[in-house]
Amino acid sequence: MTTFKERSAEFAEAAAKADTGRKLTLAEILEILAGGRLPLRFTAYDGSSAGPSDAPLGLELKTPRGTTYLATGRGDLGLARAYIAGDLDVHGVHPGDPYELLKALADQLVFTLPPPRVTISIIRSIGALHLRPIAPPPQEAPPRWRRVSGGLRHSKTRDAEAIHHHYDVSNTFYEWVLGPSMTYTCACYPRPDTSLDEAQENKYRLVFEKLRLKPGDRLLDVGCGWGGMVRYAARRGVTATGVTLSEQQAAWAQRAIADAGLADLAEVRYGDYRDIAETGFDAVSSIGLLEHIGVHNYPAYFAFLQSRMRPAGLLLNHCITRPDNRSEPFIRGFIDRYVFPDGELTSSGRIISAAQDVGLEVLHEENLREHYAMTLRDWCANLVEHWDEAVGEAGLPTAKVWGLYMAGSRLAFETGGIQLHQVLAVKPDGGGRVGDLPLRPWWTP
Repeated sequence: MTTFKERSAEFAEAAAKADTGRKLTLAEILEILAGGRLPLRFTAYDGSSAGPSDAPLGLELKTPRGTTYLATGRGDLGLARAYIAGDLDVHGVHPGDPYELLKALADQLVFTLPPPRVTISIIRSIGALHLRPIAPPPQEAPPRWRRVSGGLRHSKTRDAEAIHHHYDVSNTFYEWVLGPSMTYTCACYPRPDTSLDEAQENKYRLVFEKLRLKPGDRLLDVGCGWGGMVRYAARRGVTATGVTLSEQQAAWAQRAIADAGLADLAEVRYGDYRDIAETGFDAVSSIGLLEHIGVHNYPAYFAFLQSRMRPAGLLLNHCITRPDNRSEPFIRGFIDRYVFPDGELTSSGRIISAAQDVGLEVLHEENLREHYAMTLRDWCANLVEHWDEAVGEAGLPTAKVWGLYMAGSRLAFETGGIQLHQVLAVKPDGGGRVGDLPLRPWWTP
């Protein structure tokens, strides 16, 4: 076993070599930047290596192009580019679930800026050629400033393109990852050993009960995905209308509704929620849509949903949030370029304020953060189980994006970097009345 003393000596040797101006190997550069505290084994195409020789986890830099990606990509973007392009390999984990490797990096790897003389030596060793940005993998969306050709951020045309980028990968691919429920939002686990499909059904049950839906009611589900909430409500006698900006989702949902014999009660439309003309809905559910709306559009969003509800109607908003009210909402780096273009996350406090400011009365909110970590764990397990099929359907780079994204998101939910909040609100009538709502929560947790 490699001891800490031996690793510290390697770091000191690399730093001393840099101080003399001699060319450094790639492994020596990483040792210096990591302060000699590499939690895994690193090997590079130049024949160098660093970190514990017996480490169960490892990274292998295979090509000079990978060095360019790592040197020119800000934050996590360089590592993601090199990994997705095949220039950087992971060892000790499955690409469908690299959670343990990401956890080791997050827990133990801290990069520090070395002294100026050492920094200059690092730059010289890397070489000017590798400091010039090159074209990213084709799976990457353009930077935000270049997306303006598709319209202003959160305009209908640009939102449609962002949704297409993320959700129109392949319905078959999503079937492998999400399982039979085809539900791409946080599940709710009543017990630690509950299966993913049971937990997703329980989530729909929770939303249904919070909205006090009963046979004969009308439900509007905005951003309905593959129609899971719509079908759940229709099976219980509710007339349910869903809308999604993903053409593939809408087609899949429409077939599922027909196959289940629910066409007399359930409908899923392909289009923008802002084009819904009907009003007087008894309830509105928004499950995983707000992340795509844009914070500056919250007033218009909540005002529109309120305008579609009858007096004393209920609204449930379910979305990913930040843990504080200070962070800027923009999502950057890997998530913005490969997963959620134009996505924005903010705090539950800002969401509640926006709902209240248009006249909605907030009744209840809860954080399901740990449930989303478990959901992502189970999605990764599905991807690992069906890896060959998923790669065959969507291609290796896309499958790697999803494994990296889901494992990284699981870690973020576990550590509190992001959260998942459900906010329940009611539309008071002109006199401030809210119908016959019970005095205390009426649903089963």
